[in-house]
Amino acid sequence: MTMTERDPDGNRMFEADPVGCGSALARLAGLGFSEAGVGARLGLEDLGDLQPKALPIYREQCLKGRDPLDSAIDLLLLEGVLGSPELDRLFDPSDQEALIRAGILERVGGCARALVSLYPVGRNLIFSDHAWPRPDHDGYVSAKADQVMYVGTDSRWLARATVRRPVAAALDLCCGSGIHALLAAAHADRATAVDINPRAVRCTTFNAGAAGLRNLEVLQGDLYRPVGERRFDLITANPPFVPAPSQEVGFRDGGPSGEDVQRRIVEGLPGHLKPGGMAQIVTELGERDGEPLERRLRQWLGGAPLDIHVLRLRVHSAQAYAIGHADGDGQTALLESVGRWAANLEAQGYNRIVSVLLAFQWSEDPWSRVDEARPPRRDAGDEVQAIFDAERLARDPALKDRLRAGRVARTGPVALLEASALGSPVHPTIQARLVGRAMTVEQPLQPMERDLLACMEQPVTTADLLAVAARSNLPGEAILESLLALVRKGFVVPLP
Repeated sequence: MTMTERDPDGNRMFEADPVGCGSALARLAGLGFSEAGVGARLGLEDLGDLQPKALPIYREQCLKGRDPLDSAIDLLLLEGVLGSPELDRLFDPSDQEALIRAGILERVGGCARALVSLYPVGRNLIFSDHAWPRPDHDGYVSAKADQVMYVGTDSRWLARATVRRPVAAALDLCCGSGIHALLAAAHADRATAVDINPRAVRCTTFNAGAAGLRNLEVLQGDLYRPVGERRFDLITANPPFVPAPSQEVGFRDGGPSGEDVQRRIVEGLPGHLKPGGMAQIVTELGERDGEPLERRLRQWLGGAPLDIHVLRLRVHSAQAYAIGHADGDGQTALLESVGRWAANLEAQGYNRIVSVLLAFQWSEDPWSRVDEARPPRRDAGDEVQAIFDAERLARDPALKDRLRAGRVARTGPVALLEASALGSPVHPTIQARLVGRAMTVEQPLQPMERDLLACMEQPVTTADLLAVAARSNLPGEAILESLLALVRKGFVVPLP
């Protein structure tokens, strides 16, 4: 696919040949323009925490040295403007010209600005539209209605949580900049990216060319329609999901319910996911009292036997969500906007909006599981796979006999948090999590489960645990049930 279309305003973004940008990208990589390097320079533990209101702090406190890495961050990520001397220290003349020909940079008088942003994701560099459509500097052109989704917090969560294993075919829906398709291309024989927005298709194609990928196809169309009846080992999606009172931002708004696009993605999984494959979606779902999210997802699947894992990452009250999304110049306009957002959420019956990572796999005995977790700060795909493995192992009818005849061990160090109310009859609660993991998943423990974990400083036979229980007049069946629960929660693994 070639990029020959020109935006209506004459902007050349994403339409030129990106191959000439390779030298500039290599220069940036050599400077440390990576997710870790940029985060460290800006003082951020997670680059997803980047905030537009903190731009003066970043520039004046974090980038005051103005070495080439500082300049690159300001120009390509913070939407700043560089003078010619500073630009010359960052890029040599041939790299500057290549970036200008590609529509990445534009000279304005004696200064240069970036027409798009460059987002570090791990060691990958992804071009996309600016994260903030109206920064305060001269000459800025507001983003158009077909703006391509920037690499935001939810994009990073999905990138980190995706299970990375060799696959034949991967599909990324609502691809935007192509971030998830590009990442999948590294472990898939062939990756396919689909977006209904022609400009997103050009952006993904541009990024694939800049990365030198030959196993990534980019298709324009509505969700699964461009791929027909093809099936995939991995399906990812970061769809429009915001329940907005009016549809103003194409990559963001998912209808008044927020479900217009994501529901169709889930409904299409049975017809496009290969046996043994996995689908992973990052999204937000409106939650109503008394209606579990997994029940809604099961209905969307139409009875297809897929396992469903819901990983709840953040919960927003309806009121806070309305305030956070409202917009308006002046107090009156802002309050009116808050009212519209709040009224729409109330009309949908939403008490809360929940940020979730969803995962689906075919199953002979389908289950649904919900876990609470802190968002992943680094690659956590192996941990997502481990949740599926633990759930399936715990459901194996032969596991109890295997436990009774073998040994058990902790899967790793376990941190416990025990809380109780002084002077109250409320029973203490125990929360446990595995230490040193990329994604902090907390599980409630029963007292017997806690005591069993304490006995596993070294692998131990179940027979020894049952003998100890017998001396304490504890039923052996309760010990086995507790071990099964610990296997399911991922804290214990059976050994031969």
